[in-house]
Amino acid sequence: MRLQVLGTAAGGGVPQWNCACPGCSGARAHPGRRRRHASLAVQTDDGCHVVNATPDIADQIEACAWLRPGPGPRQSPLKGVILTDAELDHTIGLLRLREADTLEVRATPAVRQALGPFADLLRPYLQLSWADADTIPVSGKRPRYAADAPESASSAGWVSALRLTDGAATVIYAPAMGVWPDELDAACAAADCVIIEGTFWDDDEPRRTGISAKTATQMGHLPITATMERLSRLPGRCLYTHLNNTNPLVDPAAEQHKVLAELGVEVAADGMVIDL
Repeated sequence: MRLQVLGTAAGGGVPQWNCACPGCSGARAHPGRRRRHASLAVQTDDGCHVVNATPDIADQIEACAWLRPGPGPRQSPLKGVILTDAELDHTIGLLRLREADTLEVRATPAVRQALGPFADLLRPYLQLSWADADTIPVSGKRPRYAADAPESASSAGWVSALRLTDGAATVIYAPAMGVWPDELDAACAAADCVIIEGTFWDDDEPRRTGISAKTATQMGHLPITATMERLSRLPGRCLYTHLNNTNPLVDPAAEQHKVLAELGVEVAADGMVIDL
């Protein structure tokens, strides 16, 4: 299995277009700090997939050599998209893929139901098919646009950790998570690589920085300080992704990088390749 990290930022990216916080201002002054929306390219014996279709998906595909089209004029190696949730920053890129002839989307029933309007928009352009993903529920948080979705869609399927396998290699990818269930604990312990939510450094960060009146956990995000010790005990390689622009880790000189390094935990970088 080969992975390429296509992006590591939470919704809005770093910098966010309408934000002048220290993280965004720093990224404008130092382009090397820029982060695209969190996404992952996966190459296995089953083909090439992208995990989550972000607003940056066209540029992300160009940045990954083995996702670029060819040798035929309209021949793409991209087999499909796997979704962790139905949030706009993880799904709006589906519309950007309308030039495809066919597209397979793997998602939970709840996410598929929420994306019904996307399917309606895409139907005149391509043949869209749906399949199940290998998921572990990690939150019942719905995207705002689906707040009134029928209860028939199981709340357990709104936000998931993905289990990606290829032969003996296993990866857990969970860019957003509100809880850490026992099933995830067992899956991470058996994984070769774990890439999980790093939106906020600590629980009070959203309130301290003025972006919300809620804490990180109240917003449906487990902060790094609540998971880093757990990651340090796992046998596989562990990385954080989905960093918000307020997270001190967007600054490479931040002291928090040393804290994680001492625990043997990494911060994923845009473009990094992981071979398993």
